[in-house]
Amino acid sequence: VKDILDQSVIDLKMNVSDKHSAIEHLSQLLYQAGYLSDLSGYIKDVYVRESEGITGMGNHIAIPHGKSNFVKKVGIAIGKSEKMVEWESYDDQPVNYIFLFAVPSDNENAKVHLKLLAELASKLGNDSIMKKLEHCTHFEELEEVFST
Repeated sequence: VKDILDQSVIDLKMNVSDKHSAIEHLSQLLYQAGYLSDLSGYIKDVYVRESEGITGMGNHIAIPHGKSNFVKKVGIAIGKSEKMVEWESYDDQPVNYIFLFAVPSDNENAKVHLKLLAELASKLGNDSIMKKLEHCTHFEELEEVFST
């Protein structure tokens, strides 16, 4: 995960009011940074995946994702919302950290996606990492959290 952190697609002071605006905002960051070839096509693909099951993993974290033909390179946009956002989650709690995956549809990148997802889930399941993550306000702090 640390190897693909990109400051241009991270917003640790995100001002969003709902799930839709969070996905739109993070998708826009990915598009502006050259990860996506088509913004609206990618967003539609994210919502297809959202309709298939819960992406809120608990502890105020959501990991929306979806494979898309509109992704040019693998990336993760990260947003930390200043206020809690309603999101379907396993603990029925809102979220304030959103990790939006951008993954091309081909099989090779699907394997990379699964590996990244497993690594991220493992880190986010660690209580000490979660405590550090809660206090991140700058990219360098986030980078340090994922280096441990």
